[in-house]
Order: sequence, then structure tokens, then C-alpha cells
Amino acid sequence: MIFERIAVEEADGVVLAHAVEAAPGKLLKKGHVLSRVDIDALKNNDVDTILGARIEETDMPEDTAAATIAAPLAGANVVVSPPFTGRANLFAKTRGITVINEEGIKTANHIDETITIATVKSNELVDAGQMLATVKIIPFATPKEKVANVLDNINRSSQPIVSVHPFVRKKIGVISTILPNTKEKVVEKSERILADRLARCDNQIDARRRCDHHEDALAEAITALDKDGCNLILIFGASAITDRKDVIPAAITQAGGEIDHFGMPVDPGNLLLLGCLRDKLVIGLPGCTRSPKLNGFDFVLDRLLADIPVTASDIMDMGAGGLLKEIPSRPHPRNQERKATAAKGKSVAVLILAAGQSRRMGRKNKLLAEIDGKAMLRHTAETALKSKAAKVFGVSGHDKEKIETLFNNLKITSFHNPDFAEGLSSSLKTGFRALADEYDGILVCLGDMPLVSSNLFDDLIDAFDVEEGRAIIVPTFQGKRGNPVLIGSQFKNDILTLTGDIGAKSLIAENETYVFNVEADKDSIFTDIDISIFTDIDTPDALSALQQA
Repeated sequence: MIFERIAVEEADGVVLAHAVEAAPGKLLKKGHVLSRVDIDALKNNDVDTILGARIEETDMPEDTAAATIAAPLAGANVVVSPPFTGRANLFAKTRGITVINEEGIKTANHIDETITIATVKSNELVDAGQMLATVKIIPFATPKEKVANVLDNINRSSQPIVSVHPFVRKKIGVISTILPNTKEKVVEKSERILADRLARCDNQIDARRRCDHHEDALAEAITALDKDGCNLILIFGASAITDRKDVIPAAITQAGGEIDHFGMPVDPGNLLLLGCLRDKLVIGLPGCTRSPKLNGFDFVLDRLLADIPVTASDIMDMGAGGLLKEIPSRPHPRNQERKATAAKGKSVAVLILAAGQSRRMGRKNKLLAEIDGKAMLRHTAETALKSKAAKVFGVSGHDKEKIETLFNNLKITSFHNPDFAEGLSSSLKTGFRALADEYDGILVCLGDMPLVSSNLFDDLIDAFDVEEGRAIIVPTFQGKRGNPVLIGSQFKNDILTLTGDIGAKSLIAENETYVFNVEADKDSIFTDIDISIFTDIDTPDALSALQQA
């Protein structure tokens, strides 16, 4: 192809590179092939030269080239539209999952810069009529030799370049294992979300089982679904899988199955377990599948329901593009105004409870008692401010003016709890009403914890991961749980039902499935006089000991 500026008189058969006015108000468009009539009109309009391309014998015109290349690209359930302006598009004939021969596309795109092929991603869910690929010839023609090279590459490929696998109806069984503290509404919600996932792939839950979270009981449930004819068995564990010999993999083996792979480089979704029982697939679901948000299980489920095999190697190849967690550059879809915690993709606020009356301290408000020249509450607040939490807030009640002045001096926003006399639960309610809709999690800290370290705050925040099922984070030391505690905002309604002075203990006990313990370093939880952060400073003797330490 020869591209140059050409005298109009010599431009017969030339393809216009740009629109040209042949007469007032009459344009000859880009790509128009000039005839003798066009040339006469241009000359009459005082046009002397044009930019254009002269197609040679060794060239193939753009539309012909696009159509020639697009035709063999189309595999199963793919159709090609007629070419236009050097472009030919491929569309899905049916709903399903794409399979793209990425190496074939790469090779073809390296043959010549004039030939380009773009496709959707492989293993993507597409609807009937959706565009899957486009072939675009960049100039007005491309060398025939290069088109032949592309065709040779396509014909030598071991698999189709672009195809769609439709969803196949399978009989699907679901097992939910139960622990003493597993709540019925958690199981129901998890199965409802799974049903929505399956419906998206033209499938449904056909059989359900509940059993104790024990390998013997689970093996029996797996065997029962096997006898029912289920060819895909999905297992919600009451507790996350931690090892190939844990309850779920042990049960699969006990039922006569095998473990193909445990773990995947997709986050959320790390703890997925892929197993089989003869020709039937058995999958241990990660905790993130209890959420409707995209996770690693979606990558596996879509393929399996389109009869695309998923092997251990396939799962290990999912790391590139497998980071699905929200990061500051990818805002939370539910509320893009949420404030991200420093260096994390979650938003966590610290809530310091400072509304109590300190009844066991006598008339003195222990939160205002000085330790090393500072009020006890100030020590706690300054530590919270040093953490990676998005922001620190406080709750005032008793001694409202003094407590709020202290918070204000540290530029900490506080909320007044007029019902402080009703106990700790009233302060929790005050804080969650104000913050739960803005933050993913709230780290609740008692105001009388001057020995807590900012490192402990950060460890709790790092462990918090709702998608992985870690929605309540509790510090422990030698098996004993304490404070501060990080609670996911999804528990707002549960918090608002609390009463009395025991805080969130009942909430934690009723939601053990979501609880994750963080072991605290001894040095961070004890002073030289052995006062633990797990025991808030409630008596004059404890306060005096701390002041003298």
C-alpha cells in the first residue's frame, strides 16, 4: 500500500485518508474510493491535492482482510458480523463462559502492526448477543502475506481462539456444618447467597443437609448427597478450613473421596478446598462465600457450571488478577465515601467508651485520674490516635463537660450518651448508631486502658476481614479473652438490642463463627506490677498501684 499526498488529477482509485469537500456542503468521507466524477468535482472546488492510499496487488482491502481473519477465530457458539470500516466483530450466540486462546491472540497480534485482534477476558460470563472480540485492520489495507500468516497461526492452534461454553444444568447439593453457637440466620443467609450465585449460572440448590461440624457427621452427609445423585457438592463449614486434615477434607476422604487442592492465590477466597468423590466434585467453601461480593469461588463455580474443568494447576494460575480486596484506589462499592484505614482496604474507626460513673472508685472519676502527669483517658486516646485506624471517636456520659473537653483537646469527635447510667451497652449503641453506616468495623476500647499499645490496635485491624469470615476480632492471652474488641458494622442491629453493663459479650458468644482471636504479646499487656489490659482499672487500689509503678 502506498500512502502519500497525491495530485487530484492522478488520484483515480485512491482511498481518501481524510474527508474532503467536493462541493459546498458535500463531503467525500474518509475511506471513500475516488472516481473520475469525484476528481472532476474536487478540481471544480479548487482542491489540488489529497492525502490517500493506493492499494497494490499485494494488498488485501481492510474489510476483506477483517472478515477473512475473523471467520476462523469463531469457535463454538460464536458468530461473526459483516465487516465495516476495516472491522469485523464476533458475538456470543448463547449465555455462558468464554474460553479465549490467549497465546493464539498474542501470536496473531505480533505478526504485523496493521492487524489487531482484541477480545474479552477468558472465563468471563457473557450474555447472548454480547461482543466477544473485534478484528480491526489499522490502515486501509494490509499485506496479503500477513493475512496468510495469521490464518496459518489460527489453523495450527490446538484449540479454538474464541468460544463460549453454555451453562449446564447440574444436580447440586449443599451441606452446612453446625457448631453450638452457629446461628440459624447465618446458615440461611449463606445458602440464600449461594442460591443467587447458582441462579446467575442457570442452576439451583437441589438438596440441602445440616450436620455437626465433625468429620464423621459430615462424611455421612456427603455420602447421602452422593446417593441422591448430586454431581456437585458444596460445603459451608461452621469454622474455616486450616489444614488438609481439618474437618472438611477429612470428611471428604472418609467418604471415599480425594483432595485435589487446598488454597488458592485469590483474595478473598484463599481457603477454598477442591476435592472429588469419583466423578463428582466436592468443594469446601471459604468464609467469603457468605458474602455476595466477588471472590475466588466465583472463578471456580462459573467454569464448573459451564463444564470447563478446573484443576489444581488452574487454581494456582489464578494469582495474576487474583487480588480482589478493596484498596484505596478501588473504593468500597456500597459506600464510596467510607474512610479507608491507613494502608488497608477496610475502614475501621476506634470508639473509646468514656461515659461510665466509676462507681467502684468512689466519687472520683478514674478516667480523669493522672498517671505520669496525664489523665488516664488521655493515655488511652493518644494510643488510639497512633494506630492505623481511619479515625478515633469517643462516647461521653458522666462528667460530660470534662470528658468532652479532653476529647476536644485531642481533636477527637465525641458523642454524648444521655443513658450512660444504664450501663456499657448504652454507650455501644450510641457509637454504633453514629458510625456503623460509615465504617466497616468499629474497634471498641474502654477508656480505662492506659496500658494498651497501638501495636495491638494495629494487629486487631490487620486481622479484621469480613469477606474471610473474621468479623469480630478479640485479643487473647493464655486463652483468656479481653479488650479492646473490633466488631464488624454488620452487627449494628444486634448491638442495638444489647442491655446492661456487660458490653458485647453476649454478641460475641452468639457469633463464634465470625470470631477470630489475636494473641497479644505479654510485654504489651502487662506492666511491671502485673496489671493486665484485660482487667480495666476499677478499684482505688488498682489505680494507686498503677500511679506508683
